Amino acid sequence: MPEDSNREAYKLPPARTPESDRITAVPNPVHLIQTVFNYVVDAPITFVREWIERQHAKNKFYYYHQKFRRVPDLSECLEGDYLCFYEAEAQWRRDRMVDQEIVEIIRERLGACKHREGPNQFQNCAKEMELLAQVTKAYQDRYGDLGVHGNARTCLMKQKHRMMEERKAQEANTSQ
Repeated sequence: MPEDSNREAYKLPPARTPESDRITAVPNPVHLIQTVFNYVVDAPITFVREWIERQHAKNKFYYYHQKFRRVPDLSECLEGDYLCFYEAEAQWRRDRMVDQEIVEIIRERLGACKHREGPNQFQNCAKEMELLAQVTKAYQDRYGDLGVHGNARTCLMKQKHRMMEERKAQEANTSQ
C-alpha cells in the first residue's frame, strides 16, 4: 500500500481471528435430528443393503459369459418331440450367431492388418486372408443358400444333400 493512503478507510484484517466458542445449555436441534435420522432410518437401510451385497458377492452371475448346455441336434430328436425340435432350433440359431460373429471378427482383423501394413498388405496379411477365405467358405457351406428364413431343418436337409452329392462324386471317381 502506498504511504499516503488513508489507513482508516482501508483497515487491515486482524492478525488472528478468534474462534467462536458458543456453549449453550440447549443442544443444537440440527445435531439431534441428524443423530435420530442416522439411527432410525440410515443404519437399518445400510445394514440391509450391505447384507444384500454380501449375498450377491457370493453368487456372482456374469450374463456376458453365459454358457448354454448343448442340446441334441435335430437329427437326434424323436418323431413328435416338439420340445426337442424347439431346443434344436434355438441351438441352431445360437450357433449361427456365433459363426456370424467369428466371420466378422476375422474380417475386422484382416481390415486392421490391411490398414496397419498399407502397401505391403498382400505380403504381410496373407495368413489373415487365407483364414478369412477358410472361415467364409465354411460359413457359406453351412448357411449359404438358406436365406433369411432359414432354420435348422432346412440346414440339415442342405447338409444331407451335400453329403449325398459328395458320395456320388466319390463313387464316380472310384468307378472310373
